[in-house]
Amino acid sequence: MPELPEVEVTRLSFAERIADARILAVRMGKPLRWPLGAEPTALLGLTVMAVRRRGKYLLVDLSKGWLLLIHLGMSGSLSFAVELPPAGVHDHFELFTTHGTLRLHDPRRFGAVVLTEGESSDMAEKLLGRLGVEPLGDGFGIGEFHAGLKRRNVSVKQVLLAGDVVVGVGNIYASEALFLAGIRPTTKASRISLARAAKLRAAIRDVLARAVTRGGSTLRDFSSADGQTGYFQLDAMVYGRAGEPCRQCFNPIRQLRQGQRSTFYCGVCQT
Repeated sequence: MPELPEVEVTRLSFAERIADARILAVRMGKPLRWPLGAEPTALLGLTVMAVRRRGKYLLVDLSKGWLLLIHLGMSGSLSFAVELPPAGVHDHFELFTTHGTLRLHDPRRFGAVVLTEGESSDMAEKLLGRLGVEPLGDGFGIGEFHAGLKRRNVSVKQVLLAGDVVVGVGNIYASEALFLAGIRPTTKASRISLARAAKLRAAIRDVLARAVTRGGSTLRDFSSADGQTGYFQLDAMVYGRAGEPCRQCFNPIRQLRQGQRSTFYCGVCQT
């Protein structure tokens, strides 16, 4: 699943190129997770003002106050170019503009493209209103983060994945951040001290920032809107390395299941 770094890398790969483009046509393929929310013709003639990100959502600001929310789901990716190959069976949304075509490719169709009347609309509030703080933003303070952990009596890994305390960390990056902070993923969030929470906060920011710099992680078929793959997975300390030696202590990396997701950790370096 594309996580926060992959979504941010995608945004950076086309945001400037599509800015100020006027929408000429829209093509809808098979239904996605949620309906568009309006007739596709409502997009015609609108201008793309900017592309932002909130958690794993891309927010395309349009003229006249309209907002296009895009979620990549489990397997989605965006392409943007002046000329793209003919649409395939898994290409379910295309936005034709004066600067090029934006296309959503989503084999599993868990992604979404939703048109709303601004960020304060009911639909936008439903999708974005309960998201936690942005981990790479200035609002990610240690006090609020520690308080959020103290309120949860489940494993810290589950809290990170839930997205209501801090948004967008995702499975790969939660495992990596917990390793960097030296915290075992099964540790109850409510038992984490302020000092350890501060280490975890710093580790989350460090891991996500490095992932964005490395173009995200390409485990299967992720690529940015200009076709570039990510390389962060090559730097992983624990994720996907079960049975391999820890890069710090050389003991084998362990794997367990938490909430139907694979977790990787070092039984020596993480306590």
